[in-house]
Amino acid sequence: MTRAAPVAVVDIGSNSVRLVIYDTLSRAPFPRFNEKSLCGLGSELDTTGRLPEESIDSCVNAVHRYCVIAHAMRAGRIDLLATEAVRRAENAKDLVEAIRARTGRRVRILTGSEEAQLAAQGVAAGFHRPTGVVGDLGGGSLELSSVSDGRVGREATTLPLGALRVLPLMARDERAAKRHLDEIFADRPWAAADVERFFVVGGGWRALARIHLATIQAPLRVVHGLELDYDTARRLTKTILKTAPDQVPLLPGVPARRTTTVRAAALVLHRLLKAMQPDRIVFSALGLREGWLHRRLPAAERGLDPLLVGAATFGRPRARVPHIGEAMAEWTAHLFTSETEQKKRLRIATCELSDIGWRDHAELRALQNFHRLSEFPFVALDHAERVFIALAIHRRYGGADGDPGLDAAASLLDPASRQRAGVLGCALRLGYRFSGSVPELLEHARLEVDDERVTMRLTTDEDVPDSDPVRSRLRDLARTLGVKGSDIVR
Repeated sequence: MTRAAPVAVVDIGSNSVRLVIYDTLSRAPFPRFNEKSLCGLGSELDTTGRLPEESIDSCVNAVHRYCVIAHAMRAGRIDLLATEAVRRAENAKDLVEAIRARTGRRVRILTGSEEAQLAAQGVAAGFHRPTGVVGDLGGGSLELSSVSDGRVGREATTLPLGALRVLPLMARDERAAKRHLDEIFADRPWAAADVERFFVVGGGWRALARIHLATIQAPLRVVHGLELDYDTARRLTKTILKTAPDQVPLLPGVPARRTTTVRAAALVLHRLLKAMQPDRIVFSALGLREGWLHRRLPAAERGLDPLLVGAATFGRPRARVPHIGEAMAEWTAHLFTSETEQKKRLRIATCELSDIGWRDHAELRALQNFHRLSEFPFVALDHAERVFIALAIHRRYGGADGDPGLDAAASLLDPASRQRAGVLGCALRLGYRFSGSVPELLEHARLEVDDERVTMRLTTDEDVPDSDPVRSRLRDLARTLGVKGSDIVR
């Protein structure tokens, strides 16, 4: 296959079967198509040890549909992965053979260790050099693994604690279910370790994040990268557990398909947090499927920053000149000489995205691109970092700092970060006006700042005239920097 071809992964789980088709195999693939079918393969597994016949039929139909769609999209590869329910069922062979007969494709049945490590690979794919414990809650099992500076640990654990298996335990005796979980978690190796971050994967736990975001009326509804401290996470799970089962559908933000299992997901997380006591939990929208693709990348590519790859992938084809973002990153560096690595990567990503709105209506560009970028499916960002990029692009397109459409989201930034976003946006606005988005013209000017003024120094003898709009934007940059003067000198 060519690297530019779409890639498809079908995840055959205990409760659902999901297809995701990604634009290409890369460090930051964007999903082109995403669909889930609730087949309930594991619904009777604990009582019969078998996959229900009707669930097998439903699964085969779903997988056939997904293969047809992936083929029509000319996917370069279509991978079928099966997890805990198929791994454990007595009649798994019936399902596998039925899928092969219908689609002509083989199903790869993952071991528990593979499943856990792929979830950790997914976290490595979705964050910048993450370190912590990874938990992936499915319908039939809970996988635990680790990641350190983006590298997946060798040890992995699979526990029979999926939401569908915990649900009947809670129905019989909720206190006994808690004791059962506590006994299992008590002898885990991380029980006595100092865990800073616990990355949570799986639709059941993402449902908890959606309830939290809706409850606090969060300005962003993005689950990936959402961080909660230990106390907030424990309060969230307690609130859900105190909700009567018949009242769960009334919880704000709860996905309709998760109403029957969300209390079980909350109980597993509640007891796991008690045993592990991490400083923070981090929700990941990327898991097994993305980990499967991530593992297939060359090692050098796996080490790239997914934010920077994603920003370049999205931004360059939409810019008037594909490499203007790189030129802007170099040009604005003179304003931020003491930035940290984290701040630098945000600035570079912002520059890569700084010309995506040139075709938009002039009066709509600022707010339209603010909202687009604040919830765009970039990875390796927390909520405040999303807002930083979006706010800088808002200013790049002439948006006012006091725009009422920004208040709620901008409150996620501290004053220094908000000013930094404004400075970057104003510098980009100046750079585009001066250069006309031609990278070579940016090489003729350099920004310099001291306590009194900001100066744009023209660095060559070539005639690159300034203009009133250029001087106006330089003054705007000076005001945002908090200095009194501005000048253009040769």
